[in-house]
Amino acid sequence: MNGAEIAGLVLRASVGSTMVAHGIRHGRSLEGTTRWFGSIGFAQPRLQAVASAAVEVGAGSLLLVGAATPVAAAAVVGTMAVAMRSVHAENGFFITAEGYEYVLTLAAASTAVSALGAGTASVDRWWGHGSSSSGLRRAVFTVGLGLGAAAVQLRLFWRRPSRPAVAKQRATTETHVEPLMPTPGVCG
Repeated sequence: MNGAEIAGLVLRASVGSTMVAHGIRHGRSLEGTTRWFGSIGFAQPRLQAVASAAVEVGAGSLLLVGAATPVAAAAVVGTMAVAMRSVHAENGFFITAEGYEYVLTLAAASTAVSALGAGTASVDRWWGHGSSSSGLRRAVFTVGLGLGAAAVQLRLFWRRPSRPAVAKQRATTETHVEPLMPTPGVCG
């Protein structure tokens, strides 16, 4: 493996393991995740919580082993686009204010993984997939599929809650189990 292959493997493993960890956390705290989806304006919050956990674990696992890499990366792009639109966009860029910095970085990294291809240490390579199309085509496919899926999910299930409704919901609902910024001095 050359330097680019190693860099791609590190990037793929990093994004994949991050997504698996998030999905497991969402799945283990399904009731809290369900309440959180309801509090940010999603219809059928239980369905959203289950789907979120399943997509995160599934896409992350596929990325980890390098299987169906452009599709798995598209699932990450779509998940991050939904998070960006429904939670983070109105807070600006920086994560310290719950901005979209983190979700944009994961989406960009996933697109880069798709463009690079899964590499030699991957199921895609073992099956003979991934080398027939250009990196640009894979990246465009990944972004298009991810953003398209996000647009459908947002259109069908999400309505921006009013500010007073959000404040009331957050005051009476247990907070989401996964704070974006850890409490100082507390390890997650």
